[in-house]
Amino acid sequence: MSSRKQGRSSLKSIQQLVDSLRTHRVNTMTELRRIEQIAASCDNEADALAFQEPMTLAWLHYVTSNQFLSELRGLTPNYPFSADVTADAQQRVVNDPLANRSWNMAWLCLVKIRDDVLIPQYAAAEAAKPEMWTSINEHGESVYNDPQPAECAQLAKCFEYEWTMAVATMLRHWSTPPTWY
Repeated sequence: MSSRKQGRSSLKSIQQLVDSLRTHRVNTMTELRRIEQIAASCDNEADALAFQEPMTLAWLHYVTSNQFLSELRGLTPNYPFSADVTADAQQRVVNDPLANRSWNMAWLCLVKIRDDVLIPQYAAAEAAKPEMWTSINEHGESVYNDPQPAECAQLAKCFEYEWTMAVATMLRHWSTPPTWY
């Protein structure tokens, strides 16, 4: 294949990837990471620039469409990941003046969850919720079982362990931070 045809073919495939980002046909961690790696390996500056805005918006959509939370929950089947954790992390990223260091909202949120140590706080809150301690009696009625502080602490540790493992698993998608510098 001539270099001219190869260049057109490359341009066409880059445009297809950019279009898939713009239209949100791609909205999973694995697929977004695959495209992100292609974008990062572009030798041509124009190609790399073509990815910047669509990639940024695709990662933002991934987080705000709740796909991010869904994938975290897929990694936490026993103790479903709290939407409050991801919402807090996203708000912290938005309010962080250093958040412009990356185009990747999911990575920024994961780092916020880890570095701001959000999981223990939310795990304790989740474990203390009355619905965690409600059961159905023989008459089909909901009954609140007043837990002891040690029981709440034990449940919180279960949430904390599973959620921490999920965040660590997702962060393994990046061997190097997806940053501008």
